[in-house]
Amino acid sequence: MKSITKAGDLTGKRVLVRVDWSVPTADGVVLNDYQIKRTFPTIEYLQKAGAKVILISHAERDTDSLKPIFEHVKNFLPLTFIEQSDLMLLENLRQNKGERENSNEYAKELASLGDIFVNEAFPVSHREHASIVGVPKLMESYVGMQFSLEIEELSKAFYPKRPFLFILGGAKFDTKIPLLKKFINIADSIFVGGAIANNFLREQGVDIGNSLVGEGDFKIRELLNTGKIILPEDTIIKDEKIMDAGPITLENLKPVISSAKLVLWNGPLGNYEMGYKVATLALAKMIAEFSNESIIGGGDTLAAVKELDLFDKFSFVSTGGGAMLDFLANGTLPGIEALK
Repeated sequence: MKSITKAGDLTGKRVLVRVDWSVPTADGVVLNDYQIKRTFPTIEYLQKAGAKVILISHAERDTDSLKPIFEHVKNFLPLTFIEQSDLMLLENLRQNKGERENSNEYAKELASLGDIFVNEAFPVSHREHASIVGVPKLMESYVGMQFSLEIEELSKAFYPKRPFLFILGGAKFDTKIPLLKKFINIADSIFVGGAIANNFLREQGVDIGNSLVGEGDFKIRELLNTGKIILPEDTIIKDEKIMDAGPITLENLKPVISSAKLVLWNGPLGNYEMGYKVATLALAKMIAEFSNESIIGGGDTLAAVKELDLFDKFSFVSTGGGAMLDFLANGTLPGIEALK
C-alpha cells in the first residue's frame, strides 16, 4: 500500500476519499466526533496540496442522511454538502444498494468522480463493499494517514513488549473466539470480561443463571488450561443475569495492568447499552492512569473514554471496532488487500 503522502503533485487532482463518518447522533446532534476528526489530517493535507476533495461515507442506518454530520463538520472544515466545491461531502453511500452488494456498476459510478482514490475508512474496511474493495480496482489508490497509523499501532500487538495484557470484553462470542485462540499464544495474560466471560465461568462450574452465553463448542477448556485466562472474580447480577464486573475484579486487575508493558483493550466489561458501565469506566480510568503503553478500541470502549474525556491518556485509540478485531485476528482486511 502507498500512503497518500507519496502521491506526488496533487494540484487540481480530483481525489475521492472514503471516510467513515457513521457516528452516533441524537436529534441531529453528533454525540462523539472522534472518528470524524481523525480523518482531518488527510483531508487537510489534500487541501494544502491543491486537490479537489470529494468525501464519501455511509451513515449509521442505510436510510439516514449525512446532512446532520455535514452540519457538524462544517464548523471545522470549509465543506459543502452535495454542492460542487473544492471540498464536498456526498450523500450516504448505502442509500444505493450497490454499496453493500459490492456492485461493479456502482463502483464504476463512484470511480468516475475522481482521478485518484484514498481509503481513510479503517472502521469499515472489514466490509467487502463497493467503495472499499470495488473502487480501488478501478483507479490509482492510496491509504490515508489515520489508516496507516491504525495498521502501524495495532501491529504492535503481534510482536508485543512484555508482559503483554490483552483485555477482551463485549458480547459477540463467536466473533471474538478466533482472537482468543490467536492471542493465547501471544499474550502473557488475557482478561476476559463482558458476556463472553459467561461461557468461561460456566465451564468452571459457576452458576451463571440466565446470563447470555455463546452457543457452540468453543473448546474453552483448552484455553483455560493454558493458565493465561483471567476471569471476573465478582459480578453484578440482576434478574439472575450477570450484568457487570464487580469491584474486587477491578481491584485485582490493577497490579496486572500496572506491571504490563503493553495493554490492548477492546470491549466493555458490562451491559453498557443498559447502563451497566461502572466497571468499564473504572477500567478506562485504571488503564489511563497505570498502564505503560495502551492500545484501545471498540464502540462502547470509545463511548466510555468520551464520557471520561480521556482520549489523550492512551497511547493509541483505534477508530475501529469490528475492523480492529478482524485486523488483530487476521493481520489484514479486505480494504487493505484491495489497496495492494
